[in-house]
Amino acid sequence: MSEARDFWSRRKAAVQAEAEAERATVEEKALAAQHAELDEKTDAELLAEFNLPDPDQLQEGDDISGFMAKAVPDRLRRRALRRLWRLNPVLANVDGLVDYGEDYTDAACVIENIQTAYQVGKGMLAHVEALAAPEEVAETEPEIDASELAEAEADESYAAEPSPEPMLMAAEEDSEDAELTPAPRRMKFEFEG
Repeated sequence: MSEARDFWSRRKAAVQAEAEAERATVEEKALAAQHAELDEKTDAELLAEFNLPDPDQLQEGDDISGFMAKAVPDRLRRRALRRLWRLNPVLANVDGLVDYGEDYTDAACVIENIQTAYQVGKGMLAHVEALAAPEEVAETEPEIDASELAEAEADESYAAEPSPEPMLMAAEEDSEDAELTPAPRRMKFEFEG
């Protein structure tokens, strides 16, 4: 019996969800048609129709809740919100906690008359020229820096140490007496019955 109730309760919920979805689509279509009519009108006509003040003439403390109605077009709502954000110091001033609020473009960091060896399409010019240099230059003795010299000295000191004598391992005798590890066993169950 509980399965039957579960089916019918799920069915009833599905029917209610379908009815709500249909209602929502009808409302959206009506709202879209209304907005299409309102888009043809100018802002002055819309403000007179909805009995709203000019958003550009709003002062601090004025009520903008009339602009938040669903019937008001988005362009008027945005104008009123922009004006509100300019007037209210709490909304106008950034608190410094905004990620990426600063200018991180290269233009902000460029130093005038900076020179670099990088060339577009060629990369670092000195590196390219070093690779293209004739073999005569490569045959000359390369300069050794301090890190390579320290590594070479460490290798020489390691080679100078006597190596430990190799250990001899006793060979295992293959005999039948040697213990073998037992093969894994499976559990067997017996039922009396």
